[in-house]
Amino acid sequence: MAPSAAVRLHVVTGKGGTGKTTVAAALALGLAAGGHRVLLVEVEGRQGLAQLFDTPPLPYSETRLATAEGGVVIGLAVDPEAAMLDYLEIFYSMKRAGTVLRKMGAIDFVTTIAPGLRDVLLTGKVKEAVVRNAGGRPVFDSVVLDAPPTGRIAQFLSATREVADLTKFGPIYKQSAGVSTLLHSPLAVVHLVTLLEEMPVQETLDAAAELAADGYRTGRIIVNRARPDLVPAHVVGADVAGEELTRMGLDPALAPELTRQVSEYAERQGVQAAAGARLDAAGLPVITLPQLPAPMDLGSLFELAEILAPRTWDEPA
Repeated sequence: MAPSAAVRLHVVTGKGGTGKTTVAAALALGLAAGGHRVLLVEVEGRQGLAQLFDTPPLPYSETRLATAEGGVVIGLAVDPEAAMLDYLEIFYSMKRAGTVLRKMGAIDFVTTIAPGLRDVLLTGKVKEAVVRNAGGRPVFDSVVLDAPPTGRIAQFLSATREVADLTKFGPIYKQSAGVSTLLHSPLAVVHLVTLLEEMPVQETLDAAAELAADGYRTGRIIVNRARPDLVPAHVVGADVAGEELTRMGLDPALAPELTRQVSEYAERQGVQAAAGARLDAAGLPVITLPQLPAPMDLGSLFELAEILAPRTWDEPA
């Protein structure tokens, strides 16, 4: 059964180095398949989406990145300063004043000393895209957010609630409370990207527990770059390797080096198995993506998108 159609916002996080941006991009392509319109948002200023889709750096405007089976993926790199100018214009009709503040460096100063406000501005832009309508229909069928890493994800998502608690009333309160309500609603899920290694798995499990305690819905644990199980236990050993090489008509002198390589792979395979068992024990739904040859290109993204397409998911998020 496919995931609930009510899910409109997919937040993607993961420990640094696990490939969360790649997964977010592939998920967006998977969601777009079948004629859907998907917005893919990044908020960390790294221009990772531009690199993946081989495009110029994304401006602070919605830009077409790719088409997928009749659907389309639109990219957006959210800049906190530009988001604050939007905020001042929407809530206070102060666009000209905001431009003056930007020239004075005041906006950068405010978002630096008040990182919670910065996160509210970023998530506020995402919320606007999720709820935007045209002609009584959502402009985007889904929004995918390439979010900060797991070490900061709970703080990032909770900033809106904290700012709402501090302000109590007014436009800032209304904006923060609205974003917090969306993030805690059935419209939003958080997917966690990990590798089958001890530290990423531990950080993923810690983040999942923290997010659940804060009332956020976990979608999938997405295992990235999983190696295939290629080494049966009976082939690890110099004598066996030598026998196999002889049987295949190859030089048995290659056995020691071959055995070393096979043993290293078997050890890595054992680490993967142990990490996978920990994830299974957590009881969260897992999607596994294979390790693909480098470099990652658009063809590779589409290959991953086939696995991440909602029609392939066997249970609702």
